[in-house]
Amino acid sequence: MFLMHKQTITTSTNQYDVFVGKGMMENIKDYLPKAYRNILVITDSIVNDLYTAKVVANLPEEAKVSVSVVPTGESSKSMEQYYQLLTDVIHHQLDRKSLIIALGGGMIGDLAGFVAATYMRGIDFVQVPTTILAHDSSVGGKVAINHPEGKNLIGNFYPPQAVLYDIDTLHSLPDKEKRSGYAEVVKHGFISDHAYLEDVLKVDLTKAIDSNVMTDHLQKGIAVKAKVVEQDEMETNIRKYLNFGHTLGHAIESELGYGKITHGEAVAIGMLFAIRVSEQKLGSKLPYKALYNWLLDNHYPLNLPSIPTTQLVERMKKDKKSENATVQMVLLQEIGEPVTENILDQDLTNLLENFMRELGS
Repeated sequence: MFLMHKQTITTSTNQYDVFVGKGMMENIKDYLPKAYRNILVITDSIVNDLYTAKVVANLPEEAKVSVSVVPTGESSKSMEQYYQLLTDVIHHQLDRKSLIIALGGGMIGDLAGFVAATYMRGIDFVQVPTTILAHDSSVGGKVAINHPEGKNLIGNFYPPQAVLYDIDTLHSLPDKEKRSGYAEVVKHGFISDHAYLEDVLKVDLTKAIDSNVMTDHLQKGIAVKAKVVEQDEMETNIRKYLNFGHTLGHAIESELGYGKITHGEAVAIGMLFAIRVSEQKLGSKLPYKALYNWLLDNHYPLNLPSIPTTQLVERMKKDKKSENATVQMVLLQEIGEPVTENILDQDLTNLLENFMRELGS
């Protein structure tokens, strides 16, 4: 039997519920936190064809419902697309008592959430994730768009009113999206505990994943993130630990061009690098080989097109965690014990060159 799971995220300034279960879209109106007269659904072109009609049909009859569709892919997290959505919001006459529904993956959650955060200084929004990756991005209240100079550089902390996670949407995901999402699940394992990580690394992404197994992994991942966010909503200290693997990951995404490699695939390479740096800087003993083999078995792209190391280092210095143009990385003393460490340019260059040689890139 499959049950609906509920977690409540409580921070110093906000509280909202995360629901995970089957058939959530058919019952979406039951999970909205209050009544809304005007609702805008923001989605992408692929998700629109799959799920928008179902969501719209199950929203409250008395609400005026509109839909805005953006092109699929990370390139839609742009200033131009953001501005167009603001124009849509104005044309649809949303006000401070209206609701935006972010229907889609992490890109849509970031983009629609940033629109909600900034329109009229903030209106309600609800996350309806449709990807595995979004178990991470939909929780925690970060919303942002990209700049050509770096990922998520323009953004805010703005939590949703609720997260409605219908896992029925996850079984039709293409393999690339499964890989992308499970990289963040693996990340949550590395920064939390051995048993969770070992369990996740048993999953074969090339086959159908049992609903209960997937839900268990996602629930635990959400719980890991919730525990961190509840202690540090504004990322002043320990929330940075959630960026394990992201320093190099974001740099790879930016250098290759958004959409050339998925976020999770880039983070997977970033985690391998962070493990190697942890071993060399902290003397950590970590399962590099186990992660590498799992990534290889599940067809993660580990051979990157040749990107000059100097360019990657410059990208990493623009990362929002960097301080005084010095790269700050999340490393592991051991599984479940993350720390942040500032790495000098020359050290970083040498470490990165050795790592790229090891990968064969």
